[in-house]
Amino acid sequence: MAKNRTENMTVLEHIGELRNRIIVIVIAFIIAVVFSFTQADYIRHLIASPIEGFSLVYFSPPEAFMANLRIAVMVGIFLVLPVVIYENLAFLFPGLYRSEKKLALGVTGGVLFFFIAGVLFAYFVVMQLILQFFLGFQTAQLSPMFNVSNYISFVFNLLLVFGLFFQLPMLLWVLSKMGLISADTLKSKRKYAVLIMLGAAAIITPPDIISQIILIVPLLILYELGVWAVMINERKKTDETAA
Repeated sequence: MAKNRTENMTVLEHIGELRNRIIVIVIAFIIAVVFSFTQADYIRHLIASPIEGFSLVYFSPPEAFMANLRIAVMVGIFLVLPVVIYENLAFLFPGLYRSEKKLALGVTGGVLFFFIAGVLFAYFVVMQLILQFFLGFQTAQLSPMFNVSNYISFVFNLLLVFGLFFQLPMLLWVLSKMGLISADTLKSKRKYAVLIMLGAAAIITPPDIISQIILIVPLLILYELGVWAVMINERKKTDETAA
């Protein structure tokens, strides 16, 4: 019935529905930004809490305000994501078949799960490794004072990079669904993937073997999860073909 309802809607009705959903997203984003701005001090404390012993400073009168505004916008984007996802799915679902709905829900859930896992890993593990390394250069004559704007950009960029980096299993699974890769290819190219991960770990982490091992282990796990997901997808395709 939902499929028929969508087919019976005119182009103007589709545009009107899309406009209404965009308005809802914009309003939700404004509310999220305002709320985040009121909690900017607490959020700044959270992103500075992994390492104690340094202070954040600002060098111009409006910089602290702009830093709080940047925090509010970035956290607001994160808070409004559930609304964005819901409104997009609600707009698309009436035009999808049951199998397509299941696929959309699976992809959305997987992307969210791995993104949150990447953000948490970056916050609780990688940030501490990197900050401890750089704070190790302080001496009696050299005290660390981080510029608040640069530090906020560093933290959010790091969280975003790892949130995207942890999408590797989902990326491999989607490529498999499109028929672009196979489990045998991933297994045969595993050694090259390990070399790429070692290079990424050496670039991202401080130059010590412990930090690089802590990073390379989850990357290897993510790759193997991707291989496993591709194998399951291929087995499912084989069963469907046989049936």
